[in-house]
Amino acid sequence: PPAKNDKSFICPWGRCMGSDCGPGGSQSRAVWCAHVDGWTTLHTNCHQAQRPSNQRNCFRVCDWHKDLYDWQLGAWNECVPVSARTFGAARQFMCSGGEEGIQIREVGCTLKADGSPAEDAICEYFEPKPRLEQACLIPCPQDCVVTEYSPWTSCSKTCGTGLRNRVRSVLVPPLFGGAGCPNLTEFQSCKLGACVGPEGLYSLRVGPWTPCVLPQTRTARQAKRRKGKGQGLRERGGVKDPETRELIQKKRSRNRLNRQESPFWDIQVGYQTREVACIHRNGSRVGLLCLHLCIPRELPLTIQSCVLPKDCQVTEWTDWSACSKACADPESPRGNRTRRRQALQVSVGEGVECPVLEETESCEPPGGSVPPCASYTWRTTEWSDCRVDVLLSQQDRRRTNMTGLCGGGLQTREVFCVQANADKFWVPTAAAFLCKISSRPVENQLCTGPIPNRSQLCQIPCPIDCEVSPWGAWGPCIFENCNDQTGKKGKKINFKGSALCEIDFFLALYCVIMLFPHQKQTWRELVDRNLCSSLAVLEPVSCEVPCARDCVLSDWTPWSTCSQTCSSKTVEGKQMRTRSILAYNAGEGGSLCPNSSALQEVQNCNEHACIVYHWQTGPWGPCTEDPSTAPLNTSAGTRPAADAQGLCSMGVQTRKVMCVRVNVGQVPPKKCPEAPRPSTMRPCQLPCKKDCIVTPFSDWTECSVSCDSGTQNKFVKRKQSRRRLVIQMPSNGGQDCPLVLEEEKDCEVPKVCPGFRYKWKTHKWRKCQLVPWVLRKETPGAQETCGPGLQTRAVSCRQLDGTQADISECLKSAKAMPAITQRCQLPCQDDCQLTNWSKFSSCTADCVGVRTRKRALIGRSKKKDKCKNTQMYPLSETQYCPCDKYNAQPVGKWSDCILPEGGRADGTAAMKVQGDVKECGQGYRYQAMVCYGQDNRLVETSRCNSHGYIEEACIIPCPSDCKLSEWSNWSRCSKSCGSGVKVRSKWLREKPYNGGRPCPKLDHINQVYEVVPCQSDCSQYVWVAEPWSVWKVSNVDLKENCGEGVQTRKVRYLCMLNTVDGPSEAVEDYLCDPEEMPLGARESRLPCPEDCVLNDWGAWSRCSMVSKPSAEHRVRTAYALRYPGVGRQCPELSDRELCSLNLNCFNYFYNITDWSTCQLSPNAVCGSGIKTRMLDCVRSDGKSVDIKFCEELSLEKNWQMNVSCTVECPVNCQLSEWSVWSECSQTCGLEGKMQRQRSVVQASQGDGRPCPSQMEQWKPCPVRPCYRWQYSPWSECRVESVVCGHGTRYRNLSCFVSDGSGDGESSMVDEELCSSLKLAVNGDKKIILKEACTLPCPGECYLMEWSDWSSCVNICVKGAGVDFGSVQVRSRAVLAQEPENLQLCPDQAWESQPCTGGECFEYKWFSSSRPNSSRPVVWCQRSDGLNVTGGSASTFIHILSKSKLASRCPLQAGMCMCEEGFTEVLSPAGQLDQCAPIPVLEIPTAGDKKGDVKTSRAINPTLPTTIQPGRTGRTWYLQPYGPGQSITYLLITYFWMKYFN
Repeated sequence: PPAKNDKSFICPWGRCMGSDCGPGGSQSRAVWCAHVDGWTTLHTNCHQAQRPSNQRNCFRVCDWHKDLYDWQLGAWNECVPVSARTFGAARQFMCSGGEEGIQIREVGCTLKADGSPAEDAICEYFEPKPRLEQACLIPCPQDCVVTEYSPWTSCSKTCGTGLRNRVRSVLVPPLFGGAGCPNLTEFQSCKLGACVGPEGLYSLRVGPWTPCVLPQTRTARQAKRRKGKGQGLRERGGVKDPETRELIQKKRSRNRLNRQESPFWDIQVGYQTREVACIHRNGSRVGLLCLHLCIPRELPLTIQSCVLPKDCQVTEWTDWSACSKACADPESPRGNRTRRRQALQVSVGEGVECPVLEETESCEPPGGSVPPCASYTWRTTEWSDCRVDVLLSQQDRRRTNMTGLCGGGLQTREVFCVQANADKFWVPTAAAFLCKISSRPVENQLCTGPIPNRSQLCQIPCPIDCEVSPWGAWGPCIFENCNDQTGKKGKKINFKGSALCEIDFFLALYCVIMLFPHQKQTWRELVDRNLCSSLAVLEPVSCEVPCARDCVLSDWTPWSTCSQTCSSKTVEGKQMRTRSILAYNAGEGGSLCPNSSALQEVQNCNEHACIVYHWQTGPWGPCTEDPSTAPLNTSAGTRPAADAQGLCSMGVQTRKVMCVRVNVGQVPPKKCPEAPRPSTMRPCQLPCKKDCIVTPFSDWTECSVSCDSGTQNKFVKRKQSRRRLVIQMPSNGGQDCPLVLEEEKDCEVPKVCPGFRYKWKTHKWRKCQLVPWVLRKETPGAQETCGPGLQTRAVSCRQLDGTQADISECLKSAKAMPAITQRCQLPCQDDCQLTNWSKFSSCTADCVGVRTRKRALIGRSKKKDKCKNTQMYPLSETQYCPCDKYNAQPVGKWSDCILPEGGRADGTAAMKVQGDVKECGQGYRYQAMVCYGQDNRLVETSRCNSHGYIEEACIIPCPSDCKLSEWSNWSRCSKSCGSGVKVRSKWLREKPYNGGRPCPKLDHINQVYEVVPCQSDCSQYVWVAEPWSVWKVSNVDLKENCGEGVQTRKVRYLCMLNTVDGPSEAVEDYLCDPEEMPLGARESRLPCPEDCVLNDWGAWSRCSMVSKPSAEHRVRTAYALRYPGVGRQCPELSDRELCSLNLNCFNYFYNITDWSTCQLSPNAVCGSGIKTRMLDCVRSDGKSVDIKFCEELSLEKNWQMNVSCTVECPVNCQLSEWSVWSECSQTCGLEGKMQRQRSVVQASQGDGRPCPSQMEQWKPCPVRPCYRWQYSPWSECRVESVVCGHGTRYRNLSCFVSDGSGDGESSMVDEELCSSLKLAVNGDKKIILKEACTLPCPGECYLMEWSDWSSCVNICVKGAGVDFGSVQVRSRAVLAQEPENLQLCPDQAWESQPCTGGECFEYKWFSSSRPNSSRPVVWCQRSDGLNVTGGSASTFIHILSKSKLASRCPLQAGMCMCEEGFTEVLSPAGQLDQCAPIPVLEIPTAGDKKGDVKTSRAINPTLPTTIQPGRTGRTWYLQPYGPGQSITYLLITYFWMKYFN
């Protein structure tokens, strides 16, 4: 049997395999038997019956299944608290912000075609399964929040027992299961005193008017008259029956109106009735027989004329218009289309208003071959010329010659918007390249995407000056013509070495050749050695060898350098050579030594005259056309193809060449030699001509037609403009640009002002129409045909030119339609009739006298005594003349300082470079002026003869850049041999201010330095010494004149600057090498006669380069000038010494310096420069020596000595132009502002001037009075002369003026000032000036009017970032007058609506002790300081009442209340005072004196407007109040509280 500890193990199913896609696949898995400890065993050890299957059918998914299957996502279920899903977890009792929850949904794989379920594995093949759960937040219950109670009302009765009421309104409705609203009304019994006589128990109540109906038809009335035995038949003498007379008159009026007016105005006048009843205070009606209980008083009208309501009738919709999007646009593929309908009948009376006569819906362009929509892109003009001056600081601009600037600069271009695919809409021009680059500019707002750069850095190549070596020494004077050597005139040449220059640097001077017959030396010219024979042999030269007793002289020294570079009458050039006596002769027999003068020779040199004639050349002129090639260089369009540099043909350049005498000026050309005369003409490459290219003119800007306020057809003149841009400037003689780049013209003035194209025209009022006689015959005055009636009129729609227009046009665009009905009064015989008031008489002057208006009695009224009573019927009115005195005063703050505007500003097309335009200086700031009338009403500023502003000069300080001194001169090179540095500096003169350019980094003494490497020639400074003197023998053998002696020479202990012409000027001694300073004396032995005489020692041989001590020696040699006599010998002819490193033997190596700073051309500010470094030859002892020591060793040098570099350009901040001034932020009022902006086009770079902080400017708008239509408050409900019932309340629509501020008072003004406004109040075009109302009868319990909408409250959790929206609410409280009628009271009501904005409030409990009481006063306060009831807080408050019963404030409910069986007793201020037990008694009936206090539940309790979960009903409680045990009625809500365990 299988082991008990063995069981089968299985792997996950493998991949579904199969040859076909779909359900025919199969998948397998591995199954094996394993011990519980994990090791594998035989299959027989496991139960075979329990072995899992290792293969099953499956659905093989292929890629094309992705289009067939998809995840089906169900809706998220209700959010369930986490605690409810966790077993045993206690749910939190207190809610803080919200409770964490989880909500789930169903997710399954479905077939898209029919939604049938499929295996999840199919959808998981393409996409992971979406999540099934997500976290959610359950909002805390929000309890109803109400205000404090209002003050008590007056007693409902003047005598007897009545009620006083106080009410409160709802601030926040109950939300998310919060506690419902408490009672909004509290009652209190009152008794002002006993009634004298019986109380008024009955009231006359008027019912509502019935709907308007037409009277019986004429046929019915005639049939009725026939049954009445001929009553109403016409008598021969005339029409006696009033009804018949009315019918005839109506028929005539109707026929006339049908002929004259439109069928729109077929207004039918009917009648309506109402009921008048007598009501007892307890609400019961009195029968008709008891109407006398409500009389004596005049009964109101029970029948009146009315207009039969007619609904607005419209035609069917027209077909949809074509789609406004007639092109394909991927970003906005849809357009709009409209359809319209006409009005057939306007609404009359209480009929339904006309619906929308035009509607719009989105649409797509029809068809597949829709052309693409216009797309727009940015285009640019060509870059302007590179300018360096815009990079200069203020200081550099004043002191720099602008013509020679080079290096880094700035170039700009204009950016404009064009239609990118214009070629698909426009026919291309002949010149394809022009069509491509010169598209028509459009408004820049049409282009989106990044704007191309309007500026960029550029480079102007700096001219490289020719660098030459110093002048070489003058050569020998040679014959001017080698073939003619008979003359004495020759020339000698001076060369300058140069590798950079195009001209030959040599100077030829004429000289005089002096031929001496005895001079054997001749001048030779070095020529090509190939011209000489290769067999040339050096010829021996004869010489004399001194004998043993002869005088021995040294060789001549080389000729010294010439003392002058040229000769004149007073100055000659001299050069000298010397020799010295090495040994004296031995008395007689030997050749004598010459005297001292013979030891020195002097000869003339540089004998050429100092006055020199030479050619001088001017600069090359511009490259001009060569007449032979001029036809080839043509303008754009037919020009030949240019090369890569834009060069088209060959031209010529010329220059001026003249002969100049040094220090004199120009002389005749014959003074200068002809041979080296420079050329005056050379060929050059001529650049191509470039014509000016401009874009086509843009379209004319739109004309925004606006009408002046107050007048409907007075236009404000506007202008429109168009422009074109230069995208290529002319050059090289191309065609110039046109002068006109912008055009402007006046806008065409339309005949009709927009918005005022149509107007209503009113027709005459029809005759006053009474209720039909048959209905009013029982009323007083029925026989007279007088009394209240109704009259109608027609209105029509007209264009401003008076022509008829469809009424639909006026309904859409004209002002509100005038009234078509009005009440009228036909006077009876006893009524007084007067004319209308006349206009007021004119005033002779303002504020002086009075003005009057009059009216008069007409007809029989003139003879009636009661009509002559001027108290009741005044015939004149007098008022003081208006006092039009106006007072102007400033208002608001001063504006920014604004510079005078110069030209039109285009906010996206132009660029300002700071410093290049005027951005500072004197401007003006503005303050608005306001004009008030004598009654302190705001009027137009023109009344005060003001243009609306006070302006005051102001200064925008100009930025001042950092100012430094000029560069000092370069110091000398710090080393006289090899590489050193030279320094120059600037010092700070003035710091920057007002946003000027910053200073470079300064040192502690406010200086900035520039250090560059320099190279000094080691042989440029030499010590100068005179020749050695004759020997002075110290141990003298007077006979032989020989022996030990000393030889001296004078040394100029001044270091001299060495030139090719010899030492020229003394310099500081430190510049010469102290090691090489010549000796002033030397000691030696003067050879005696017969002694060997040697010449001076030769130079030491060179030691080899050594790096360690060795036995190598160096040697110097000499040779015998006079051989010794017999028996004597010459000394050693060679001398040797040991080579010692750094003493007489040196190694040499190259040393490379650090890179210098980036060096620019002297005329450059920034841009490309060069960094250099120097190469030194350094001796092994560290001393810098002449570079030749290293060059002789052929040391390797592979360093790069120069590299290019870049100095960052100081680019000033570049700003756009100021935009045009915005529209005024307010159309009227005191606080209107206009703004304009500018933007940073290019941020500053390097040491450029930074951007200013002010990127916006504002100025006040002219103050205009704010006129608006405003309702007056509703009047009290009027029920004519009756006490109560259904009546009407009225309000007026008046024109008010204010200053636009929220807290400013409004004043009523003449309605003409609002004539330009649409008839609307707060955006509501539906004007309602009267509405039905109900005046409660005495003793009736009723609902108050709706309270105002509460302020918007945001339902949120402070600090948690949770927002559940905003809400506002209004409510209706109950008012009661009789204690007995409380059961008949309606339910209080509230309603809420969502709103935007609102503040998030918090609620907290507050308490304070009360004087002479142990009980605290407790109240709830909102975070804005408003005392409320309800809300939520964070703790429980326990209060002990007199009966030691605790009341508690359950904060989750959010309302402080008493426990069951107790009721709240509030203080007069509406705060919780105590919890008192509730006495439950029966209501006393009439005459029952058993008790004063009763409790009753409302019959059929109902919920408020919004369902409040958890509230089960409402209970009325009556309880004792006050020490006198008078009856107090408290309206309190009792409901179950549900707590969470």
